[in-house]
Amino acid sequence: MSSSPLFFLFLIFFLSIVSAVKLPLSPFSHSDHSLPKDPYLSLRRLADSSIARAYKLKHGTSVKPDEDALSSASTASAATVVKSPLSAKSYGGYSVSLSFGTPSQTIPFVFDTGSSLVWFPCTSRYLCSGCGFSGLDPTRIPRFIPKNSSSSRVIGCQNPKCQFLYGANLKCRGCDPNTRNCTVLCPPYILQYGLGSTAGVLLSETLDFPDLTVPNFVVGCSILSTRQPAGIAGFGRGPESLPSQMKLKRFSHCLVSRRYDDTNVTTNLDLDTGSGHNSGSKTPGLSYTPFRKNPKVSNAAFLEYYYLNLRRIYVGKKQVKIPYKFLVPGRNGNGGSIVDSGSTFTFMERPVFSPVAEEFAAQLSNYTREKDVEKVTGLGPCFNIAGKGDVEIPELIFVFKGGAKMELPLANFFTFVGSTDTVCLTVVSDNTVNPSGGTGPAIILGSFQQQNYLVEYDLENDRFGFAKKRCSP
Repeated sequence: MSSSPLFFLFLIFFLSIVSAVKLPLSPFSHSDHSLPKDPYLSLRRLADSSIARAYKLKHGTSVKPDEDALSSASTASAATVVKSPLSAKSYGGYSVSLSFGTPSQTIPFVFDTGSSLVWFPCTSRYLCSGCGFSGLDPTRIPRFIPKNSSSSRVIGCQNPKCQFLYGANLKCRGCDPNTRNCTVLCPPYILQYGLGSTAGVLLSETLDFPDLTVPNFVVGCSILSTRQPAGIAGFGRGPESLPSQMKLKRFSHCLVSRRYDDTNVTTNLDLDTGSGHNSGSKTPGLSYTPFRKNPKVSNAAFLEYYYLNLRRIYVGKKQVKIPYKFLVPGRNGNGGSIVDSGSTFTFMERPVFSPVAEEFAAQLSNYTREKDVEKVTGLGPCFNIAGKGDVEIPELIFVFKGGAKMELPLANFFTFVGSTDTVCLTVVSDNTVNPSGGTGPAIILGSFQQQNYLVEYDLENDRFGFAKKRCSP
């Protein structure tokens, strides 16, 4: 047995639940008093977190079992579409509330299409290091208490659902492969998310909506995290994700416009279970583009992403020249575009970002560059537009396979910084110039660029739909 602190935390967790285990949704809202009052530093924090998030997505979110610690959805009603409110958070994400357990406990989660596991802060002993940035007292982070739920069960190592995280080749040490009655538990998990991480064990629980109940839902019970102020609702393509476990036909959302703060304004995340749904039907008004097949590579995380067929990028009427290898993932999985609700600002690898930024600089050459602001915020290019009267900024347009165009509103790709005198492009890149291309997706379409769009993930027909829409009520 390991003598690591993590193991003892797991041991405390198991002891705390063994004696008790018989083996209207609301948004999470807190003021972010600890965020920098300086708007430049607020933007810097979001830019840095977007780059860190991109780095993790490009290298793959790791799921590791703690080996030394080793000793299918159904519904109860015929609801067609389940609705949950989404709200913007100051730390850059969007929050959705879900209810688990019997009786149910409602917990806020970060809505994330770039990962798959659904997990919540768990037990009264939950610890979160470095969570003060979120404006929360870490001891007051909402958490799930398994001993208060009669439907809570720890998942065993030989349970097929343990393989959601670890695959069919998982070896259960101490288990006789010829018996299904082994008491060894599914290995604890360790997950990395950009700047943060979390660790815990898998539970089988009941996911409860007002008109729908999903029993035996696999959810992570995290007891130790770093920089994770809330649980994460994974909406990726993995078998452990919420869409996979609920067997959703499609899900859609309309993200309210964010102002780098918490808001009580919400819109619905719609989960379509398919009852009464016409296969192949399109939502009126949406433009569609097919999802691209995920690259078949050894990095399993790449199989969780939603790859898009981005074909061209325009700045105004000028098409930016992007080498083809960055638009399409190669055999090693490098290159291509994904859509990710967990990223704030869209990320582009430097060979993609540079020509885009240079084209904006060329078309806005009559404005003064604010390079000091660029250094402070991590954004750029930035321009001083004071005293210029009507300001004409070229559009940023993404063109996808099939001709679907995402012609972004100005507020989705430029932001005022500090005052109305300075504006900055809200697309980020790292500082590595690598002509041969980096690891993983080259372009990550973030949530800031999806504001005031109705966005649909049509899983049944494997396509991505979108249309401009005012998302605020």
